[in-house]
Amino acid sequence: MIEVSALTKTYGKKRGIDRISFAIGEGEIVGFLGPNGAGKTTTMNIITGYLSANSGAAYIGGIDVLEDPMNAKHKVGYLPEQPPLYPDMTVEEYLNFIYELKLVTGMKRKVHLGEVCELVGLTDHYKRLIRNLSKGYKQRVGLAQALIGNPEVLVLDEPTVGLDPKQIIEIRNVIKSLGKNRTIILSTHILQEVSAICERVLVINNGQIVADDRPENLSALITGDRKLTIRVAGPQDAIKKVLREIDGVQYADVTIQAEPGAYDFLVEAKPNVDIRKPMFSALAKAGYPILQLKSMDLSLEDIFMQLVTNKGAKK
Repeated sequence: MIEVSALTKTYGKKRGIDRISFAIGEGEIVGFLGPNGAGKTTTMNIITGYLSANSGAAYIGGIDVLEDPMNAKHKVGYLPEQPPLYPDMTVEEYLNFIYELKLVTGMKRKVHLGEVCELVGLTDHYKRLIRNLSKGYKQRVGLAQALIGNPEVLVLDEPTVGLDPKQIIEIRNVIKSLGKNRTIILSTHILQEVSAICERVLVINNGQIVADDRPENLSALITGDRKLTIRVAGPQDAIKKVLREIDGVQYADVTIQAEPGAYDFLVEAKPNVDIRKPMFSALAKAGYPILQLKSMDLSLEDIFMQLVTNKGAKK
């Protein structure tokens, strides 16, 4: 649905983004992470047609954003960090204005705007002045304008910034419901948001993509291995011997006696080796029951910090 190829944008002598490439399939919700000034907003502005690139290309549904911007824009709804609202308009007036501005065709206006308001929870506020709405509801109005015309792609830039915890949860739930039949790029610096909403993460730093994977896979990308803690009942020396003889195990040693007759072991696999099945088989064959197994993957916060400080990232 979205394809970015060798995209580069410079501001004078500074490169905002540097030959970045990625693709996002239909129906994916992708988190776009990076520190301030990393190139997130520049990339999104190019994808949505608000900014031109120096080189490279961006496609929406196979349409080149630079060569055919009008048709590409019809496929995209954009919510910038500061929603483009007119506070002296009512919600109804504003959404009608956006409907006309987008040159929407093939839809009954009243029905379509009613469906959009229902989708984002604005039905009871349709006649209210935008200036009198809370920040959370203003954000919903911003989401509503992005949805007018029923675009296949949503690009959301910091959609929960400045909201209180209750409003954040409400907007997250709206975004998740929208993602059931749309492709969504979500730019945010709130890592919990990515964990709660996104199926995949793109991390950009200094204008380059430094990671692209599912959140649960990023730890292995950084550490190059897989660490597990396993609790096993039986004699510790015999269990340790079994673990160390398993093909693919790089390290195994006891950490504590967790309970009477059972010990916790730290087990580390060789790079890109999944040792869980052979470990289960070997311990079962030896007659030592597994009482607990936990991954020691890094948190998303740890992963992000390592990536943007160039520690552990694999090229």
